[in-house]
Amino acid sequence: MDSTLPLNLHHSRFALLVALAMLACSGPFSYSQAFGQQMPAASNSLNDPTRPEAQPPLDVDRDPIPSPDITVNPPASIGKASAPNAEGSAKVSGSSSVPANPNEIQKQQNGMYILHANVDEVLLNCAVIDEKGRPVMDLDRSDFRVWENGVLQTVNSVQHMDLPVSMGILIDDSGSMRDKRNAVNAAAIHLLNASNPSDEAFVVNFSDRAYLDQRLTTDRVALDRGMSHFDTTGTTALYDAVAASADELAKSGKNRREVLLIITDGADNASRLNLQEAIRRVQNLGGPVVYPIGLLFDAEKDESDKAKNALETLSEDTGGIAYFPSSLQDVYGIASQVATDIREQYVVDYHSSTPFSLGGYRSIRVEASAQHHGALFVRTKRGYYAKAEQQARPAQEADQQQVIK
Repeated sequence: MDSTLPLNLHHSRFALLVALAMLACSGPFSYSQAFGQQMPAASNSLNDPTRPEAQPPLDVDRDPIPSPDITVNPPASIGKASAPNAEGSAKVSGSSSVPANPNEIQKQQNGMYILHANVDEVLLNCAVIDEKGRPVMDLDRSDFRVWENGVLQTVNSVQHMDLPVSMGILIDDSGSMRDKRNAVNAAAIHLLNASNPSDEAFVVNFSDRAYLDQRLTTDRVALDRGMSHFDTTGTTALYDAVAASADELAKSGKNRREVLLIITDGADNASRLNLQEAIRRVQNLGGPVVYPIGLLFDAEKDESDKAKNALETLSEDTGGIAYFPSSLQDVYGIASQVATDIREQYVVDYHSSTPFSLGGYRSIRVEASAQHHGALFVRTKRGYYAKAEQQARPAQEADQQQVIK
C-alpha cells in the first residue's frame, strides 16, 4: 500500500504546549478537537512510498512520520459544487441551478461563467504558439486534433476562456535559499496579483520536509503571510514536495484546472521518491501543470545540469514550462510570463475511445492547424492514468462546476 506523502504544518512549539495543557485539563486529547480536522490514519511501517497506483484515499494520511508542531489558520470560505441531482442539474453555492450539460461553458446572468465537465470526458489544458513564439488565441474545435495511445479521438469542444485554477506554490526553503527568499516571495505574490482573481492557491515551503504554511484560499494577504514562514535550513526534498502537493490539490482543490509553481535553486537531494515516481504520482492524480523556476545561476555545473534536466522533465510531462533565469532580478518578470501563460490556454475536451474502467496509462498528442496561420505548436501534458474509481467521485472531480468571475 502506497503512503500519501504528508504536508506538515508550521507552528510555534510554545503555542502547542499551551493548547495541549488546556486540552489535558478538559478531558482526553482529541486531534480533531484540537485542530478541527479528521485524525489521519497511520500505518505501522512506511512500506513502499513509490507506488502511486496503490495510493490510499486522498483524505487519508498513512505516513508514519509525525508532523511537527502544528497550527492551522482556517482558510477563506470557498463555495463548493454539489453532486448532480436526479434531474441532471447541479448547484454552486451562491448561484442558481444550472443544467449539467458537459462540454460547455455558460455565462450566467450575474456575469460569472460555469464550466460543466462530464466524468467520462478528458479535459486538456493546451497552450498554442506560432513560429515566433506568440500565443494563438483565435482557434476553434475544428482546428484541433487529439490522439490517445496513437488513436485519433473526437474533440467535443474547445474553449478559450480565462478559467480559474487551483494552484500550489512550492518554494525551496533549504539553506542555500537564505539570500533569495525575499525576492522569490515578491515574485510569487506578483504572479498571484497578475492571475485570475478567482484563482485559489496554497503555499508549501519545503526543505527535507514539505510544510503547508497556507491552505487553499483566494486571500492574497493570507498567501503572502504563508510565504513569510521560512527557515532556510536543511536539504531539498523536491520530489516528495511535488507528490504531496499534487495530493493536496486532488483532495482540496475546487477547480478542475490545477497548477504547481516550483521555485528552487538546486537539485533534489533528500526525497524518498525519485523523479519518475513523483511524475507518476502527478499523472495518476489527473495531474496539475507544473511550472518550475530554477535559480541555478550560482550552482555547481553538475548540480545545475541535474536540476535542469529534472525540472524540464517535470514541466514537459505535465504541459508546463521550465524557466532558468540568469539572475535573481529576472524572477519577477518570469512570474508575469507564467501568469499570462496560465490565463491564455485552451480547454480541449474529448471523450476517450477507451473506457476508463480498463485503467492504464494513456499517452496524448495534440496538434493544431488553421489556414490563416503557419506552423502551430501545442503544449499539453504527455499523458494520464485512467482509473475506474474516477467515476465514483462525482463531488470531487466529476460534473464539477467552476465559478469564474
